[in-house]
Amino acid sequence: MTRKHPEHPEHSEHSELPARPRPSRRAVLGGAAVTAFAALAGAAGTGTARAGGHRAGWPAEFPLPDGWLPEGITIGARPYAYLGSRANGAIYRADLRTGQGRVFHEGAPGLASIGLKLDDRDGLLYVAGGGGGTARLVDARTGALRATHRLTADTGHFVNDVALLDDRAWFTDSYDAVLYGVPRGRRGTVRALRLSGDWEQLPGVINANGIVSTPDGRDVIVVKSTPGELYRVDLRTGRATRVALSGAADVVNGDGLVRVGRTLYVVQNRRNVVTVFHLDAGATTATLRRSITDPRFDVPATAARYRDRLYLVNARFTSPQTPETAFTAVGVPL
Repeated sequence: MTRKHPEHPEHSEHSELPARPRPSRRAVLGGAAVTAFAALAGAAGTGTARAGGHRAGWPAEFPLPDGWLPEGITIGARPYAYLGSRANGAIYRADLRTGQGRVFHEGAPGLASIGLKLDDRDGLLYVAGGGGGTARLVDARTGALRATHRLTADTGHFVNDVALLDDRAWFTDSYDAVLYGVPRGRRGTVRALRLSGDWEQLPGVINANGIVSTPDGRDVIVVKSTPGELYRVDLRTGRATRVALSGAADVVNGDGLVRVGRTLYVVQNRRNVVTVFHLDAGATTATLRRSITDPRFDVPATAARYRDRLYLVNARFTSPQTPETAFTAVGVPL
């Protein structure tokens, strides 16, 4: 999840956008409309796959409201996707079975919803607030705001993405070498964990971005968008160890991360590709297995899994970011 920087003009302020964007005119595409996209590479190959949805009757693409400016997506145990807005912090909920949805949490000027994760255990959405420096907790059933945690100062930071692990939700800050551990639930003290070890914070660019737990459930993996590296971070000490890449030089423009067992999916937004790696037992080496591309990708930012599909949100960072700009989410087979 990239953010406002001279290299990223798409992240300029959008105060002209309405608090509640009007619905998109783009029609929902059913699963039958996309069966022409077939996989060109097997799961064990290192080639590129062009893949469309294959769940019969479920749409493999659905629209978001015009002007939504999406970036984050999360899906829990039930077939509903939650998608945040950079425009005003609103959250949209879509039914994966039909592609239909609604604005489920109203936004407000000055807010943003970047990365978000649904906790099926407590029924809360943990929402990264971007340049606002906050973590918000939203009721996934009602859309009501339950709590707001101030993580950073008002300027010079960007709270980008979040992963749930044990009793905390861990947030990345793209402009500072710190992870923030927010207690799951409404009470508790936020923990600031400074990154050390192999981590070198680069000035003026997007550093820490997507985050997921390691396969052993002890630590987290963080993607560093610039210059495109993966790190395992010890949550006790903050020590970051660079993950060796095999078969790939880098994961530049790495954004959202999804892990399924020891398979790690890295969304490389401006490259319009999801690179698929196999992690070794210690999550110290990531070996490239294949890449996923699709003609419907339009700078996908993040992804979420539901059953045998990976759903990605098209942030369209290279397109005009106006109240009339159309946005979609697309599904591809795992």
